[in-house]
Amino acid sequence: MSDGAKPTIYFDGSCPLCSAEIRHYRSREGGDRLEYVDVSTGAEPGADLSCNAAMKRFHVRMPDGELRSGAAGFVAVWEVLPGWRWLARLARVPGVLPVIEVAYRAFLPVRPALSRVARWFGAEAINRG
Repeated sequence: MSDGAKPTIYFDGSCPLCSAEIRHYRSREGGDRLEYVDVSTGAEPGADLSCNAAMKRFHVRMPDGELRSGAAGFVAVWEVLPGWRWLARLARVPGVLPVIEVAYRAFLPVRPALSRVARWFGAEAINRG
């Protein structure tokens, strides 16, 4: 990343829970080393990723163009944020990343309900349009 390119997070800005997560990353030390693209605004994430797919699952595009999704996408973010690097190291232990992926896939169906709960507790979507 010495050329100034940054990993790019594609996120659902209409989701209060997702928005809270992005606000958290932005506020952390190193948060400025990431780019953030709200795909709920219709932003096109690239030929290899539809806006619809990006709305349904966490994706990160690495500076070299590699697209990571799900648990691998989170690990890519954790590698950038100094306070989270320990978690990225843990995820590299053989067998850990598949467990994180299974947990993430279990989370996806309940995300809408959790977003409603987050809204009840004051979480707001970045894109309220």
